[in-house]
Amino acid sequence: MKKVLSILIISIILVTCTTAYADNLSLEGQAAVLMDFDTKEILYEKNMDMKLYPASTTKIMTAILALEHGSLDDIVTIDQEVVNLTEGSHIALEPGENLTLEQMLNALLIPSANDAALGIAKHISGSVEGFAKLMNEKAEALGATNTNFINPNGLHEDNHYTTAHDLALIAQYAMNNETFRGIVNTVTYQIEPTNKKEETRYLKNTNKLLFSSDKIYVDGNYISAKYEGASGVKTGTTGQAQYCLVSYAEREGQRLIAVVLKSSGNGVYSDSHKLLNYGFNNYSNATIGFKNEFVENIRIENGLHPYVAGVLGSDFVFPLLDEDLDRVDVKVNLRGSLVAPINKGDILGNAEYYLDGRPIGKAEILSTMDVELDPMTKTSNKILSKWYLIVFALIVILRIVVLQKRMKKRPRRRSHRVPYGIK
Repeated sequence: MKKVLSILIISIILVTCTTAYADNLSLEGQAAVLMDFDTKEILYEKNMDMKLYPASTTKIMTAILALEHGSLDDIVTIDQEVVNLTEGSHIALEPGENLTLEQMLNALLIPSANDAALGIAKHISGSVEGFAKLMNEKAEALGATNTNFINPNGLHEDNHYTTAHDLALIAQYAMNNETFRGIVNTVTYQIEPTNKKEETRYLKNTNKLLFSSDKIYVDGNYISAKYEGASGVKTGTTGQAQYCLVSYAEREGQRLIAVVLKSSGNGVYSDSHKLLNYGFNNYSNATIGFKNEFVENIRIENGLHPYVAGVLGSDFVFPLLDEDLDRVDVKVNLRGSLVAPINKGDILGNAEYYLDGRPIGKAEILSTMDVELDPMTKTSNKILSKWYLIVFALIVILRIVVLQKRMKKRPRRRSHRVPYGIK
């Protein structure tokens, strides 16, 4: 009985510890996710598929479409509708004012100007509604299938929503764009006088992870909001969405995306610190497969060489906990038909990696040499190489012909049967 009780207590402790380990970040935000930038692997999540309001983190998608459908030196002309629709943060754009798309993007992403978002939307699509359609099409293409955009700036609409996971996917895509990455990592920016404004506009980034010495409370200590290695991405705040933040940070080659939705003013930065710390402290980018690593000798049909050495065409890197490395398995998948000729560098198949039975990625297997076609495999050479079979076939055919001729020359015997009924 004591032994059974002891086992039960130990099991409870293990379960409790596992749960505590999973929840030990104590996040204030209602939803959050930590994603490895390079593999999109989810390292931590809290309600990551819950639909919530994104506020100005919406502007990440607005910037993506501006960069893909416009040019930085485009002239954006502000109309009266943009001014009429503007609420919240803005840079006081005026009807008839001309700015470059580059200036508008900096206004959009650094101080989070809502009038800049509307101006960009109308410049790209001609209308806010048309631009929202583009936003939703792009979101779906990126796999952000739990997202619906109504406007380009994130001002509250009941049917304007996203999820922490979707925002991570959108931000990961955006941060692959060098121009976007440069803007969201800019702390201050200025817009020189325009045709409607005589004074210079001075803009400052709303993302405290980049610069702020404001104190936040993280794991029992008050520390600066600035985060080492952070270089983006976007803040968002409305009454309904509360405080939202999409962040990016890099340390020693490891790149992470964190998203926090519906937190508090300081809580959104504390949550982001906790998420990023968790990723950097517990995960490392493990090189599981190495470029040019030998995989196996692979049989090639009809080749002068029957086998060729297959090697990995690139490193395979994946974020793992230290204890996970021994739980990775690999499966070799070869192309359906490997027939000479084969050129050096041709893809022979792939090595597929699994973590506890779950596929986590692939690396191509390449040929290390040219394998020429064996000339004896050509049809004519095959026939000549089997001359004895040809001779045998000719002998058989000749024998059949001779037998047939003999049968024709043999006289037929007359029948001596008495017809039925004659006696």
